[in-house]
Formats: sequence, C-alpha cells, structure tokens
Amino acid sequence: MRIPLDYYRILGLPLAASEEQLRQAYSDRRQQLPRREYSQVAINSRKQLIEEAYVVLSNPKERRAYDQSYLAHAYGPDREHNAGVTVENRAGDNGLIESQGLSIEINSEELAGALLILQDLGEYELVLKLGHPYLTNNNGSGLQASNTLETGEYSDIDPQRPDVVLTVALACLELGREEWQQGHYENAAASLETGDELLAHFGLFPNVQSEIQADLYRLRPYRILELLALPLEKTAERNQGLKLLQEILGDRGGIDGAGNDYSGLNIDDFLRFIQQLRNHLTVAEQHQLFEAESKRPSGVAIYLAVYALIGRGFTQRQPALIYQAKQMLMRLGKRQDVHLEQSLCALMLGQTEEATRALELSQEYEALVFIRENSQNSPDLLPGLCLYGEHWLQNDVFPNFRDLVKQQASLKDYFANQQVQAYLEQLSTQVETNYEGSKTNQPSYPQIRINRQNPRSDTNIVYGQFPGDRSNSANSPQTQSSSSFQVSPPHSEREDTRVDMPFTPVSGVERASRSNDYQMNGSARASVPSQPPTSRRRKPSPSTYARERHWEQRPPAARRRRSATRGVNPNKRLLWVVLTSLGSILVLWLAISTTVKFVHNALRPAPALQGKQLLIQLNEPPLPIPDRNSKPLFPTGLLTEATAEEIIQTWLATKSAALGPNHEIDSLDNILIDSALTQWQLVAKEDKADNRYRKYQHTVKVESLEINPTDQEHAAVQASITEATSFYENGQLKENKSSTETVRVRYNLIRKTDGWRIREISVLNKV
Repeated sequence: MRIPLDYYRILGLPLAASEEQLRQAYSDRRQQLPRREYSQVAINSRKQLIEEAYVVLSNPKERRAYDQSYLAHAYGPDREHNAGVTVENRAGDNGLIESQGLSIEINSEELAGALLILQDLGEYELVLKLGHPYLTNNNGSGLQASNTLETGEYSDIDPQRPDVVLTVALACLELGREEWQQGHYENAAASLETGDELLAHFGLFPNVQSEIQADLYRLRPYRILELLALPLEKTAERNQGLKLLQEILGDRGGIDGAGNDYSGLNIDDFLRFIQQLRNHLTVAEQHQLFEAESKRPSGVAIYLAVYALIGRGFTQRQPALIYQAKQMLMRLGKRQDVHLEQSLCALMLGQTEEATRALELSQEYEALVFIRENSQNSPDLLPGLCLYGEHWLQNDVFPNFRDLVKQQASLKDYFANQQVQAYLEQLSTQVETNYEGSKTNQPSYPQIRINRQNPRSDTNIVYGQFPGDRSNSANSPQTQSSSSFQVSPPHSEREDTRVDMPFTPVSGVERASRSNDYQMNGSARASVPSQPPTSRRRKPSPSTYARERHWEQRPPAARRRRSATRGVNPNKRLLWVVLTSLGSILVLWLAISTTVKFVHNALRPAPALQGKQLLIQLNEPPLPIPDRNSKPLFPTGLLTEATAEEIIQTWLATKSAALGPNHEIDSLDNILIDSALTQWQLVAKEDKADNRYRKYQHTVKVESLEINPTDQEHAAVQASITEATSFYENGQLKENKSSTETVRVRYNLIRKTDGWRIREISVLNKV
C-alpha cells in the first residue's frame, strides 16, 4: 500500500535541512506522543516510520539518491499533476492506493501509524480518504473486532482497526472545528456527526465521542442562525433549523428557562440569541413558535407572541389575532408596563374609549409626548395615537419579521377592509350584549373582564416587574368595579348558556393555557368548560346561594357525616363550662373592686377644689379648632420682622407643597398674587406635566424690613434664604440637578383684607 508521504514531511523538515536540524527533528518527533487512547501497535508503527525516514536521510549517500527522486517528482515534466500531492486511484478489489506523486510504500499493518503521522501533520482530508475505504472494505472483520473490544481484548483478525477508527474520528473532529472557525457551521456539523456516528457504530472511545457531542451542542445556535438565514425557498433546511431550535428550547425549559442545553449560553446570552434570531423568522413562524412557548409559561415568550400576533393580524387583516394579543397582554401587566401596547390593540379593535383609558395609565413618556403633540387640536388623543400606532407598526413591529420588513402600515386601509369591519362589528355587538346581560346573568366559567372606568380594577390585569416575577395574579388584592363588562372570544357558541356564578381569579399558568384560543388563521376557538353549564333560578341571597351550592357540591358521604355530627358534639359541653366559669370570675372581680372603691371613698373623701373654677368642658376644646378646609390665617396689622419672617416661612412651605410630589398648585393662591402667582403656577404645572417634583429644606434670616411711610399697605423684605433642593424626575432622584445654595432675596409685599401677600420675588445675589 502506498501512502502520500515523503521522509521530509514525516520529520517536518525542508529539503535543505542540515544534519543538526535532522537530528533535532528526529528527537522531537520521538518525544511527541499521540493521545493516550491509541494502542501500542499504532504507536510502534508510527515510531517505525519515523525511524525509517531518519535512517534514509541521515545517510549522505541514500539522502542524495532520495533527493534526486524527490526533485524529479516535484519538478519533472508532469509536475502539474503530481507536485507533492498524491492522486489516488482505488482498486476495485483490494482497495489499494497507487500514487502518481511523492509517496512511500508501507505494509497494511503500518496503516494506523501512517494515518497517525498524517493526523499530526494536519492532513485530515487524507486521513478520511485513506481511513474510510479501509473501514468500509473490512466491515465484517471490523464488527467482530468491535465485539471483542467489549471484553478488553483485540481480535487477531484486525488488531489496528480501533486505532484507524480513532484517527478517522479525530480527523472529523478537527475538520469540524476548522469549518466552525471559518463560519461554515453546517459543514462543521456534518463532519462532527460523521465522527460521532463512526464511534457509536463501533462502540469505541466514549470519551472522544463525548468530546464530539459537546462540540455539536455548542454548535447548535450557530447552525440555527445559518439555516434560518437561508432563503425561504429552502424549506427543508429551514425546517431543520426550527427543529434544532425546538430541541434547545426543550433542553432549556423555555426561552427564559434555567435548564442546561450545553450550548454555553447563559440566560442573557440566550435572550440576545433569540432577538438576533427573530430577524430570520417569518411572522407565521414566530407566531407558532412563541405562542407554543408561552404555555410553559414564559413572560418573554408571551411578549414576543404578542408582537407576532399583532404583526400577523394587522398585515393579514385578521383582528382576531390582535384580540388574542390583547388578552395575552393582560397576563404581562404585573411584570411590566404594557398599557401602551394594550391601548394600540384596543385601537385596532375599534375600542377607542378603552384605548384612551389604557393610554392614560402608560408610563411611556416619549410616546405620550409624541401623541399629545399630534393631538393638540383634537378633544382627545386619538389622532396622535393613530399616527403613533402606524409609526410603531412600521418601525418596531414589522422589522422583526423577515417577510414584513417592506410592509407598509396604514390604519386607513386596515379599517377599510370588509373582513376587519365585519369582525369589529361582531365584537362590538357581543361586548354590548355581555354588558347588558352582566347585571342578571354571568357565565358559568371564568372569562376575561375589562373595567370600563378603571382598568386597574380588573382582576385579570396585574402590574409589577418583568421578567423575574412569576407570581400568581390571584395573590394580589384587586377591587372589581361594578361597571365592568365581559368580553368572550368571538364566534363563541356558548353565549346563551350563562348562569349567575361569582368570578374566580385565574392564575398566570391558567391564563397561559387559556390564552391560545385562536388558531393561526385567526378563527376563534370557543373555550369549553370542564362541566357543561346548567341553568338555575336566581336565589334571593348570594351568600345563601353560595352556601347551598357548596353543600350540594359536597360528596354524599361528607354530607351524611356532617348531618350525623350536628346533634352530638363531645367538646361543646366542655366549652360551655369553661366560658361560664370565666364569666363568673369576671363578675365576681367587678363586684369586689366596686365595693372596695366605695368603702375607700367613704372613709377618705377626696379634697375639694378651692376658688373659682375654670369653665372647661370635656366635650368642648379650650381653644377653637379651625376647619381643615379653611384657608391659613396670615398676619394682619403692622408688619414687623417677626411677622415678615412668618410670611416668608409660609411662602416657602407653600412652594414646597406646590412643587412637591403632590403638586398642590392651588395653595399658591393663599400667599402669592399678581406676577409672582402667575410665574410660580406656570413652573408648578410644567413640573407636573413632565412628572418632576422637588423636595426642599429652608433656612430663613430676615436682614431688613422697609415700609413705605406714605403707603402703609406696601412693604419690602430682604432676607437670606438657604435652600437645599432634591430634584426628582420620573420618581428617580437626579443628583446632577439637586443643589444647596444661599441667596439674598427681596420680597415685595402688599396688604389685603385677609393679611399680607407676596406680589413680586427677585433674587439679588448669591451669598
């Protein structure tokens, strides 16, 4: 058998290597040991080939002859065909390789050593070309050899087969890693899977197989991105990518699961991977994927499913999908602020009042500013909301789907669609029917309730942080308004089978399982209760009805037990005895204490009060208490430094209340007039609109007081004010806007009928 090797390559030397370099290379090659999994047969075969090359090249005469042959092959007339690389021709019978280039002749027993040398040189393709035919043509003996390996003994028929299998598997591993580094992930996976299948077939070297499988696990995210980025026409390859994605999600336990998929990605890395992956998926693929993942349940999957439902429902004119997205948003309320998305869903469902109410609860300040700016000439915010909805669909929703990137968002075209109009009319009719019937009949199974007056009173809308909280929404106390109405899925067949039952809050897991009541084509699917509802006559008392229902639903055996225990209670008599004894002791103690007090007062009377008694009664306070809603009383009469300081202190307290977290702007009328009142009202209103407020600490020192001798109704006070300001924006303290400073301020006062007022404030300088 001829192998495409030469003596210089075996030792890793150039043609012009010196004798010193030859000896050093030979020593290095002998000390370089292969992996510990190789048998002594393969190691000896490799050592023999290295020694053969050294013997030839270390002899000057034999080296000159070998160099001539080497140069003749390398630079001869046929060098274009055999320039240092073997062109192999496999014989049909014996599988031998005949070389037309530089090669050496080896025995069949030396194949494992030769392949090991090629492996050391990085010739992984040659290892596969030589190893695969050998394993294929000797498959029968190979199977026998692999069976003997289970007992720890090598077969006499093929002692080097395990080494050949190991070398080929390692070549597949190294080729896979090279393809991985070059970005050819599917080629890398094919090479790694070949090595894994080879080791699994022969049942050899489980540690090497584990190493290959670990690389396959780490390679899966890269393969998924490569496969799903292919054109949509390559359905088989993209389906393979989706299958791999499902496997990873199953191993992790969901998008935000804590399971181990052996990819090396933590939760944050995997979320970034999912975000990157969305750009390669169509809206239908994301709808199917994230809707299934939301049932685990998963807050991230619910949010991504909402985007897919909205994108697909809008572009395909299927408002039923938007309705489903709106229902799923209710499950996210406790984890994050989704009022803006709820408002947009309600808008696309034609529920304008509900859209406006949800928008008022949103904390998305940039979006609210945009909506207000585009609704200035309108009595409500709908014009700005419609314009923002189109921008939101165009810039935030559609770019996440590869088939919607070039889609145009037009609410006008959406509402003009006949299918959309028919659905919205049916939805509106059903909502009104449910609202009118909610006073007399309620469904026998839990349905989603939406509060018309205050969405925060809805028992199905919860609020909080996202994504770590998975608490049950039923655990947080909610208050349900009497003006709420019920919305059941459209096309439900159970509109007429309603009975009067109390509403039961639904847990997050139950909502996850019930939220997907719509098929992918947008048609609604009626949610069927576990037991069919039956009509019952209304009871005059809800509490009596609940007790009777509870008694009727108890098993017969339990009812018999309860009836049997009504007449006889062994602990009842003992309880009455104890209570009676305690009551007797209490009465006796009261009687004794009263008698002792009476005797003490008779023997030692209390001293009488001398002189005129104060007219103070217990039911009247000694000083009149002003009404809490009355205006504060300001100093009247002549102005002194003490009264001036009191007026300034009152102004600073009023300023703290008007610019504070409660924004008590109306209190400014009690101390300011004219230009000062207008100026500070404007400042307070701007802070309230921008969700800003301040907290103050003041120190006042009156420096001078000037009263006009000709006009006693006007005065000027100059004071030194030390003001420590804590500035808050969106509920967060802003250190860069907080300050502490001392300024000299001049206050111009004017006396009114109810006291002195400040009509002008001017800062003179900083101290």
